[in-house]
Amino acid sequence: MTDFYRSPTTARSAWRSVVDVAGRRSPRAPVTTWRWLAFAFALGLLAQAVTAQPARPSAPRNGDYIVAVVNSELVTAGEVQQRIDRVRAEAARSNANLPPLPVLNAQIVSALIDERVQVTNARDSGMKLDEAEVDRAVSSIALQNQLTMPQLRQKLRQDGIEYAKFRATVRDQMLVERVREREVMERIRVSESEIDALLDERRAAAGLVPQLNIGQILVTVSEGASAAEVAERQARAEAARARVRAGEAFEAVAKEVSEDGNRAEGGMIGLRPADRLPDVFVNAVRGLRSGDVAPELLRTGAGFHLLKLVERRDAGNFTVQQTRARHILLRTSAQLPQDQAMRRLADIKQKIAGGTQSFEQAARENSEDSSAAQGGDLGWVSPGTFVPEFEEVINRLQPGGLSDPVVSRFGVHLIQVLDRRAVTLDPKQQREQARNILREQKFEDVYTEWLRDLRGRAYIEMREPPT
Repeated sequence: MTDFYRSPTTARSAWRSVVDVAGRRSPRAPVTTWRWLAFAFALGLLAQAVTAQPARPSAPRNGDYIVAVVNSELVTAGEVQQRIDRVRAEAARSNANLPPLPVLNAQIVSALIDERVQVTNARDSGMKLDEAEVDRAVSSIALQNQLTMPQLRQKLRQDGIEYAKFRATVRDQMLVERVREREVMERIRVSESEIDALLDERRAAAGLVPQLNIGQILVTVSEGASAAEVAERQARAEAARARVRAGEAFEAVAKEVSEDGNRAEGGMIGLRPADRLPDVFVNAVRGLRSGDVAPELLRTGAGFHLLKLVERRDAGNFTVQQTRARHILLRTSAQLPQDQAMRRLADIKQKIAGGTQSFEQAARENSEDSSAAQGGDLGWVSPGTFVPEFEEVINRLQPGGLSDPVVSRFGVHLIQVLDRRAVTLDPKQQREQARNILREQKFEDVYTEWLRDLRGRAYIEMREPPT
């Protein structure tokens, strides 16, 4: 799965994404100033690890001191300073504003504690990783830094970093991502009524309106009625509801009790487009199946209503235009600044346009996305699949069109649109797509709750600086 999908298992906001070098990081939320801190962590944590200390030091160095103890892990002042330096460098390259140093320091310490909590939780989870996957991830980091594996090992030795510790850090990050996805997704609940509501919204936006046949039993309340009269009318409506719940036919009770113009038809309003029915009626029956009676009375200016959803006819299937595209991604880092990445991709574009190199070959040799092995091919995708800054470009390109270098929150891309097609989604596909959208919408809040629970169960000891 490529990094630019907004699927529920890959699309996550940048401020809380821990890099998964296997190609599953997908921050997508706009990066506000206060979120820039962790966005810089996510963007460069492992890519810059070849010039940084290990992410989980076993002990502070001379002149260093322990800031926090998190379960069996340490957070040291030296590591905090390294993160501050890294965030400042990223902010300078992107012209982002940072908070005052004391606030920035506190945010970094909190973020490091979050990382330690997640790492220890992941190690204790029992989840296993294929060691070959870890090796491929390390190779990807070497490629990103334009190094061969022997050169990567040499660079680590020069910086005093043991290769085994570096590889263990990569492994931990991959494990954290897998465990986080599993545990957070298990907490997310999407109801059928929520799916119905989202589909109704999308149909309305597309001009596709479902038809509803609603039955009602209306007990009217006159304008200016006294409290006693209102109570008496409500009691009459509640008695009708009790009869229906006890098994009497809704239509029979309506003919006897209802005070509306459809009484003779057993309260049936008839099949009508949803946009020609009162919104309060449509909302009241949204979560019902055909034949269901609303569990509670509806109070309006007319009186008390007992509603039944007699029939629902969906407006039809959605037809969407899918695009097949491919791309080459260069991730920006301290070793590959944005302007250098753009020049490099501009050179690649010239070679492709001049016929001296194929797009597939260029992607396999240069792209730092998991689609590289497929020549950068992203397959057929529906609207809303990619993050906005990526999707805006493919929407403008004609089939066969090749973009200029495009900057996104992930790095710099060279994009080509291969083809487009119209696809009709059947009802099952519509519901599954809606379910995925709702899961993604809920992920942030559920993730925050999950992380809060992890921190609540963790042993966290804050240390004061030595005097």
